[in-house]
Amino acid sequence: MAKKNDKSLVPYDKVEFSALVAQIKDLIRQHRTNAWRHVNNELMSLYWTIGQEIVIRQETKGWGDAVVEDLSKELKKEFPGERGYSARNLWKMRNFFLDYAGTNFLPMPSAESFGVKLPMLLAEISWSHNYTIMEKCKDKSEREFYVKMTKRYGWTHEVLLNNIENKAFEKYLLNQTNFDETVPEKYRQQAKLAVKDDYNLEFIEIGLGHSERELEAGIISNLRAFLKEMGGHHFGFIDSQFHLDVAGEDYYIDLLLTHRRLHCLVAIDLKIGEFKPEYAGKMQFYLNALDEKVKLPEENPSIGIIICKSKNRTRVEYTLKSSTKPIGVATYSFYDSMPKNLKEILPPPKEIEEIIGRIGSSDDND
Repeated sequence: MAKKNDKSLVPYDKVEFSALVAQIKDLIRQHRTNAWRHVNNELMSLYWTIGQEIVIRQETKGWGDAVVEDLSKELKKEFPGERGYSARNLWKMRNFFLDYAGTNFLPMPSAESFGVKLPMLLAEISWSHNYTIMEKCKDKSEREFYVKMTKRYGWTHEVLLNNIENKAFEKYLLNQTNFDETVPEKYRQQAKLAVKDDYNLEFIEIGLGHSERELEAGIISNLRAFLKEMGGHHFGFIDSQFHLDVAGEDYYIDLLLTHRRLHCLVAIDLKIGEFKPEYAGKMQFYLNALDEKVKLPEENPSIGIIICKSKNRTRVEYTLKSSTKPIGVATYSFYDSMPKNLKEILPPPKEIEEIIGRIGSSDDND
């Protein structure tokens, strides 16, 4: 029996205890992340080296394809139950080394100077991500884009595949925004990803001679499909014809969304004709009102997206130069209207390299 004055449990402040719990949880998550990174780095380095060793024997000694099959059999005998040493995967390792040893990540080694180290950028994403990017993307800038985006935003394999299939790289290069001048650097790349150059609204059954109200009604009736086209789970719907009272007068925003990663409101203005410069002035007015009257203190400044039936790219470029609020201008279509000959409208190679180079230039902790 405990003595009367013994205290087996010292009372503690519940608020401080909650803070301690949160701190320990964060520590556990961080250590798990660090452990995964270390294990993944070692695994990627191993796969890279195995691929390199196979290439060395084939390039310098003239060994044929049988070396891969025989090596696989020996490794399976030595490490029974361990995955990753099938002949198919060994071929992937070989191709992985060959493909990336000759890109912008590394200079192509000569037969006499092997021993090239795995680029750190490739070591920071998983094997499945790396190989998917290598198989589906042949352009070096496109590969670098998806590697950096996967690392920066923690894309799952499914999200990565979806972005590749939806041509996120091309749409990122083509989209027209003023975010470089108006969005904080921490959120800039994510904001650019949030605005496409063209939105495919083929899920809406609507006539060619539709009105803006009919277009909006079609979107609301197919809201899940629309949010998926906008960017999947990043966007949330708040309201249509969102009411603003400014100086006693009523104004209505066609669609008001929220973006989870950007922590901001997203105003969308729908236009059934060609983009006009005055649309940007109206959107800037909406964004000022949202930031003053609707935005929560902890949220970032609102952004606007003007979605038109068509646009003149030069006219959009000149208009956005004078806008002080973050605005993007896109088009909509009822089919995938990504041009077949992208080379005619994509930026020149040097500019593409500069754009992709900026993606990893700052930390994004959101």
